[in-house]
Amino acid sequence: MPQDLPGFYFDAEKNRYFPIKGPIPGSSRNSSPASTSTTSQKSTPKPNLIVNKSCRRIRKTTANLLQVRELCGDLIACGGGKCSFQEEYQKIQASQPIVWKFQGTERIGDSGLELIHVNIDGPNGVIGTDILFATSATGSLSFYVVGKGRQQFDHGVGCVPDCVWPLITEERERFVEVPGHLWRPSGASVNMSSHISCMKMFGKHSDTDGLPSQHLLITSLGSESSGGSVYTLNLGEPLNYDLSSLMLRRRVTKAASFDCTVWTADCNSDGSQAVVGTNLGAALVSLETGVPSWVFRCKSDVLSLQLDQPGKIVFCGLRNGAIVTVDTREKSERISAGLARHRIPYPSQGTCKPSSTTPQNFTKRTFELRGNIFQSQITSMPSSISCLASLQLYDQCFLASSMDGSIRLYDRRLMQRGPVQWYDGNVNSHTRIQLGVDPYERFFMSGGEDCNLRLWSIKSGELLFEDKFMNSIPSVVCWPRELPRVLDRRENDRDYVYGQDHSSGAWLGSQEGLFHVRWS
Repeated sequence: MPQDLPGFYFDAEKNRYFPIKGPIPGSSRNSSPASTSTTSQKSTPKPNLIVNKSCRRIRKTTANLLQVRELCGDLIACGGGKCSFQEEYQKIQASQPIVWKFQGTERIGDSGLELIHVNIDGPNGVIGTDILFATSATGSLSFYVVGKGRQQFDHGVGCVPDCVWPLITEERERFVEVPGHLWRPSGASVNMSSHISCMKMFGKHSDTDGLPSQHLLITSLGSESSGGSVYTLNLGEPLNYDLSSLMLRRRVTKAASFDCTVWTADCNSDGSQAVVGTNLGAALVSLETGVPSWVFRCKSDVLSLQLDQPGKIVFCGLRNGAIVTVDTREKSERISAGLARHRIPYPSQGTCKPSSTTPQNFTKRTFELRGNIFQSQITSMPSSISCLASLQLYDQCFLASSMDGSIRLYDRRLMQRGPVQWYDGNVNSHTRIQLGVDPYERFFMSGGEDCNLRLWSIKSGELLFEDKFMNSIPSVVCWPRELPRVLDRRENDRDYVYGQDHSSGAWLGSQEGLFHVRWS
């Protein structure tokens, strides 16, 4: 086993050490395991006190922040250290959102939401517009026209937005663009074979007109009589303005069927292969031939998974709380001989924050895994994994949430040392709830079983917003994915920094309906 060297991490695939380049998002001094252990020895504050203190510190006025910048410059004193004026301004804006609920959208988007820019072939020619696709746990797939394309459809239903938080918004609505009506065309809904468990967008931009040629990857959970299935919805061709449910169904193609429960799936960037998470493990599926090949087998359900950007490594979140990193590039001789077997210690349930000397806490019991697994990149959380969300700007990092309410940020290079950031305040016990990361990866949202919506800063770990404006669980979060066309423009997006990009709002889905969150 290679020794740990200060400032370096060991890459088993390349068999060499690499320097740890910073700053790792969230790796702040006051959030490290070591400092957490030291602080807990002095005093052990209650979790709700930590959350309230974080919210109070964020709720500074913009005028006070501008005054401090005039005196101190762009680097201002913050929490015993220095922080960026731009980051603090973004936090203030994000902590004061306005939320709208759309009428007539009950039980529509409680299992999946995706906002996609598509072409519509109408009577006045082809135009591009935004379409919000929504799936429900009951098995329905629907879409709503968000942009100007609603004028192309003759028949349908309009969904009017009503402001539900805060109740007094006359002053702030002058600075925040109110969303337009959602338009649901007639026939813009189909029913799948069973409950829909996952929906994700994949595809690439067209080389001819610059508009995206995209698809939707949809999985059905399965039923008592049959297993789950994997479908694709083709959005490469323009939608017709007189679209019917039959025409929409013809765009749906079954890619593969399984004799087991299908919980989740993810697709590589070129859309050639998908990785499917089931109650038996994870399988790699060719979307052209539909032939599956198992890359990971386990008796614990794969409830969430994420492919890395090249599509060669998959992170699997299991029902027993383990997070396993699997290499999908199996050699032919290994496939013929069967998947390699591994014995992994069971994660201990109810594990608290690890100390500096024991980053992970395991019991003596073990369970078996089969596959090409990176032993150095196995970690665990206190309960079943609810959601995994990979970051794009920091491709070595990912967010993970478990069903006890824990949310953590991990770095693949430092998995054995535990998480690099903790996020307090979430409430969960048994529900699969999505994490929604904003396109510039500054914030993320999550609903809770207490029906509250919460928003955190990814880097600092601060809880920026927490409030209840619905009576059901906000189980799905969707942010526009096409905003950051150039991923390296982290500090030069002045329009976004100062709140002028109105496309940065998020969509929420629950059994109560569809919601939109936006701030100035």
